[in-house]
Parts: sequence; structure tokens; C-alpha cells
Amino acid sequence: MTQHFIVIGNPIAHSKSPKIHTLFAEQTGIDICYQRQYCPDDNTSFTAVVEAFFHGGGVGANVTVPFKQVAYDCCLSRGGLSAHAKIAGAVNTLLLNKTLLENGAPLAEALYGDNTDGQGLVNHMTSLGWPLTGARVALIGAGGAARGIVLPLIEAGIASLTIANRTLSKATELVNELSAASLLIAARHIDACEIAQLSGSFDMIINATSIGLSADTLPLSESLNCQYAYDMMYGRPLPFLQHFADRGAQTSDGYGMLIGQAALSFERWTGQQIDVAQATEILNKLK
Repeated sequence: MTQHFIVIGNPIAHSKSPKIHTLFAEQTGIDICYQRQYCPDDNTSFTAVVEAFFHGGGVGANVTVPFKQVAYDCCLSRGGLSAHAKIAGAVNTLLLNKTLLENGAPLAEALYGDNTDGQGLVNHMTSLGWPLTGARVALIGAGGAARGIVLPLIEAGIASLTIANRTLSKATELVNELSAASLLIAARHIDACEIAQLSGSFDMIINATSIGLSADTLPLSESLNCQYAYDMMYGRPLPFLQHFADRGAQTSDGYGMLIGQAALSFERWTGQQIDVAQATEILNKLK
């Protein structure tokens, strides 16, 4: 029987998810249909799309810009959330809690939201051989993308995390939320600053802003250095990575994270584990 999946977004025509998940299906021998689903940019339309999809027998849905927060709110008020989704305040993976459905719960109450972005990032870094245990990490950005990777980084054993943002208050707000969630103890040290004030040497610097999609550049201090630089964007030359490559850092864009988070979503839906290295090799050839 064919299993149906979608990715919901606006815009959505550019999404590589159908190609990625079709490859996963071929690898695992599962018959799937994975489609892009455009949705008008409003909460009511998103909820209607999700309900229609799952009522029609859909198995799982990915959520991309601008609906990750909307999906979080939907699951928070009507369904359930993973620990990663709660910390992130965003959902990129939707599925149904079959136990609740079997016990007679309405579909809306059985909706379950997860966030696989951060673990996809950590898994990609690990595959690159980048050491996370004990690492001093700087994270640029305090929006949804940044929030999605904080918990997995802490779970990976980083020693410290500095969150830098153009607006200091937003970075400070995120640090306070992490403190309230008792994550400061796990990471031992988390602080906040403005991007321009970020200075010194770090083991790793991660750009979680979308500035690489524009002609703008980050206001980086000349004294800022790292061994590893990661930009969560992909698909084009990224000035952030070139800046640190010129300073001798190892660099990577976020294409591997894209594949990694997709693999985790696929596993949540189907129970089938993906050979991510093999999939990445094939997808790199198809770029």
C-alpha cells in the first residue's frame, strides 16, 4: 500500500524534500508518494490543510517556512509535542499518535509535533568529524532556526554556548528560557551578546540567520575566530563561510543538515532507519 506524505510551505516549489524522501523510500523498499503542498500564509488555512491531509489517510507531514511556529501552536493547543519541539518553539515534523487514535481520541488531539532540525545538524557535524563534546560554541541568531538546534547541541555535550543576535534582548530572552528549562546546568555556561560584540576564539561558530540569502553581511569582529564554521543555509556561495575559510577554519553549509533532518522525519514516520551517508552521496551527485 502506498504511504502518503507532504511538505507544507509558502513558497514550496523549490523544496528538495520530495527528491530526498523518494530516495529514502527506494533505500528502504517502501512505496510512498511525497508531494509539495502550497498553503496560503494564515493559520486557518494551515490547520485546514493538515486536517484534510490526515483525515484522508496521510501518514506524515513536514513543515517549512513560514509555518513551523503555527504547527507548534497547533500541536501545543490540540495535540502533543516532543521535548525538542518544546524547546525550539517550532515543529518541522507532524505525525499521528496511533495509541490515542486507537483509544478513540479525535484526530486533532492525536496530532504530534517534533523538531528534527537540531539533531540533523548534530548528526551532520558528527559525520564530518567535528568534535562537539566539550566544545565552545557561538550561535549567531536567536530566531526559530537557532532555537531548533540548541537542545541537541547541549545533549551532544558542548561546554558553553554564546548566543549572539543583532538585537540583544532577543538573545537574552532565549538564554532566560533555557535557564527556566534547566538547560544551563547541562551546558554549564550560556550567555548572550550582540553580534558585533562577539569576539575571541571558539571551537565552533554556527550561523542560524538567513543573511546568506541576501547581499548583506554579518557585523563580525576582526578578533573573532574558530576552528569550525557552519552555515545552516545552502545552495549558493555563503559569505559567512568564506570569511572563516580565509582564516583557516573548516567549513560546511547546511545541505547535510537538510538530509539529516529529513532522515529523522522519515524514521519517525516509518520506523525505517536511513543510511544517511549513502543517501548524501547519491543526492550530491543529483545536485
